[in-house]
Amino acid sequence: MRVSSKLQISLVAGILIALGLGLTLYKKIELGFPLLPGQRQAVWTLESKISFKPVGGPVEISLALPEPEAGWVVLDEHFASSGFGFSTQEEQGERYAKWDRQSLDRTTTLYYKLEIYHAGQFDLGASPIPEIIPPELTPDRLAAMERVVASLRQGASDSTSFTALLLLQLVQGQMDQDTAFLFGDREESRLSVVMDVLAFAGIPAQPVKGIFLEDGRRRQQMDTLVEIYDGNHWQVFDSKTAQPGLPDNFFVWQRGDRSVLDVVGGKSSQLEFAIVENTLPIKTVLFMEQQVKERLLLDFSIYSLPVEQQGVFKGLLLIPVGALVVVLLRLLVGVRTSGTFMPILIALAFIQTTLLTGLVIFLTVVGAGLWIRFYLSRLNLLLVARITAVVIVVILLMAALSIISYKLGFDQLLTVTFLPTIILAWTIERMSILWEEEGGHEVLIQGSGSLLAAVLAYLLMSVDLIEHLTFNFPELMISLLGVVLLLGKYNGYRLVELYRFRDLGNPEQ
Repeated sequence: MRVSSKLQISLVAGILIALGLGLTLYKKIELGFPLLPGQRQAVWTLESKISFKPVGGPVEISLALPEPEAGWVVLDEHFASSGFGFSTQEEQGERYAKWDRQSLDRTTTLYYKLEIYHAGQFDLGASPIPEIIPPELTPDRLAAMERVVASLRQGASDSTSFTALLLLQLVQGQMDQDTAFLFGDREESRLSVVMDVLAFAGIPAQPVKGIFLEDGRRRQQMDTLVEIYDGNHWQVFDSKTAQPGLPDNFFVWQRGDRSVLDVVGGKSSQLEFAIVENTLPIKTVLFMEQQVKERLLLDFSIYSLPVEQQGVFKGLLLIPVGALVVVLLRLLVGVRTSGTFMPILIALAFIQTTLLTGLVIFLTVVGAGLWIRFYLSRLNLLLVARITAVVIVVILLMAALSIISYKLGFDQLLTVTFLPTIILAWTIERMSILWEEEGGHEVLIQGSGSLLAAVLAYLLMSVDLIEHLTFNFPELMISLLGVVLLLGKYNGYRLVELYRFRDLGNPEQ
């Protein structure tokens, strides 16, 4: 007996929905995963990536390991040392990770990952007061240094206000000739000059190296704050904003002027960080780290991926949610869109640009692109050349929009680069062809439908609960697949058709 396709779809969809929900319940009940965001401690995953090129001969890499301060607690740490000898050592009260190898003939990447959370205090502990070593200066720089320090002392009452005034001049660009001469125009050397000025003024100071924790950041470099001793306490300043105090989202990696990374036998070394924030309970994180291999078949999770890829999947896992919105609007409501999945990509762009800014960018670029496309159509270009020309024009429009917005002080519009350039170009091409074949009315309908679907998808994908569930329970995508299969067999009336044929249901007509 042959089973009908409708019954097959129903069986398959039922199995998929049950499987996805079953795995979700398993992770909730057995592993303690929270179904709602914010129920547990926020846990940050930091992955440091060390890359370098060997130059021949023995290779030795030394990485200073963090000693958590200001309320940060390390839950667990892992090292990737495939093919290298590895050990952790303690030197002068500081821990170091050591990788060594006799020879290496290719570019290599090493990883160090740690799980951390904040316990609720933001004060740095005591630290040895460093010896003040006056900088060695040429006669002209010495004279400039004396005038700069004298000028700062006139406007400062103590070492704290002295440091704040110095950093404020740098941030606001209000430097006199002597200060500008000392600091020059090299941004990367300004911190060392700040330390020289403080040392010349007799103020004990040291750098504080660490990472600003921002969810989803990749290839992030280590930042450095300035820390001074005022005679009683250590005071911290952000050298880029001149703001006093330790930022809440700053994870201190090292205090002092010692090197964080040393590479012997290599060149072009880099230390980069990838960061992901989770809302899992601490016990769950520990359980996952210890038991992931034993429960691999049931507890499949993207936490086993490198942190950089985790940040990518945090956005990718939202795409099926946007796709469901498009399916519902097209199959049940009857909204016509320009393309099936173009609204999803526009919704992803809105997440980066915010809704209002994204709408302005989209309407501006598409409107200008359509006008230029009509001009190109008069030149009778071939399809490939025409689309390529539209792509180039769209990129130029986006660049112009970014420059103009920057000059006007609207920094938010600089996120225009997140818009899918090729999709915009193809949308312009499709709409122009549709205009020629069906007229402007159909373009208005499909364009409005696409924007409606994109806005609704954006609103749903921006909900914290949706982002939390898709990232921590990716098995829900299996259930979502079952729902989409069921919707795919729907062949009844759409809402717009019920409205269109409403008079047929009225017996008095």
